[in-house]
Amino acid sequence: MIHKRYFEEAARQEKLLAAHNRKTDFYNGIFERYENPVLTREHVPLTWRYDLNAETNPYFEERLGINAVLNSGAIYFNHKYCLAARIEGNDRKSFFGIAESDNGIDGFRFTEYPVELEDMYPEETNVYDMRLTCHEDGWIYGVFCSESKDRSVNDLSAAVAAAGIVRTKDLKHWERLPNLVTKRSPQQRNVVLHPEFVNGKYAFYTRPMDSFIDTGSGGGIGFGLAEDITCAVIDEEKILSRRRYHQITEAKNGECTVPIRGRRGWLHIAHGVRNTAAGLRYVLYAYATSLEDPSEVIAEPGGLLLGPREGERVGDVSNVVFSNGAIAEESGRILLYYASSDTRVHVAETSLDRLEDYIFGTPEDPGRSPLCVQQRCDLIRRNLELLGMEE
Repeated sequence: MIHKRYFEEAARQEKLLAAHNRKTDFYNGIFERYENPVLTREHVPLTWRYDLNAETNPYFEERLGINAVLNSGAIYFNHKYCLAARIEGNDRKSFFGIAESDNGIDGFRFTEYPVELEDMYPEETNVYDMRLTCHEDGWIYGVFCSESKDRSVNDLSAAVAAAGIVRTKDLKHWERLPNLVTKRSPQQRNVVLHPEFVNGKYAFYTRPMDSFIDTGSGGGIGFGLAEDITCAVIDEEKILSRRRYHQITEAKNGECTVPIRGRRGWLHIAHGVRNTAAGLRYVLYAYATSLEDPSEVIAEPGGLLLGPREGERVGDVSNVVFSNGAIAEESGRILLYYASSDTRVHVAETSLDRLEDYIFGTPEDPGRSPLCVQQRCDLIRRNLELLGMEE
């Protein structure tokens, strides 16, 4: 017999799922924010969390609880906006679930079951942060972090990160491929697959790391080519977007979303991390690479594109925004999905024209305070001249 409390909770959840999302009054000319998160732990189906049987669960307790829903890959597929969300259970283990929406800003509902990955690596403990790439070879690829215990040291928290790879044709049946091998980097996180072949090869954006947390000698976002996706090996990594002292990428940085083909270049959204007295602060930034050679950076505006604001600052890992999914429509609209404080998923809206104008029209970070002040004074002077206020 179904527990009577199920029907109360189902009605409450339906109200959440049916709620309309509206734009806030936030303005910077680059993108719009929306009032409500598009995914939270409350969006996860009750059938994934509760035993509905009144006999085996007389108090209708949450048997397999959900702590957070965060970093989601994104793709438009079969006339639906689809998010491959990272779902973290109360047990700290993450898994993936596909949520679909008709408009991309509200009404996201998870499909019947979470994603089941082939258990290829017995030492693998956790998986998370899948990027979805619709590749020109006809497959949809998911690249994610595969985490295992580091048994080479006597440290219970030590881990090893690798880039796991799966592919699908329908977002339901997933074929797991061997993890990516990078010959010169002992660990990899935040790896993204480029949507087109480069010189007839599969192109990856990597994040070379010496250890699980610290990038060490890894200089920033890398770029490498692999001959065969079914056994992907990268011999050489070229650093594209570098870590820099006293900038938003000082501690580390990594590719976020699959690059978007613009008119003037490939448009990239990445994350930058810096240390603060309150811990690590994660923000999003943007840059562009050449259409002819995606390994060549051609524009890198200074500063952050999107940072945590107001309630977004609070959560499991506070003062963080992170993204691994964006959808670029044929109309030019771009929906950027980002998580705040490792707790929930939001959406921001921009357009191809606006994002490209931001990337190519915003000046680079000159690197020193006196130069930054001069940069700003030059802007003020030009504006005052336009306003007829310059003496």
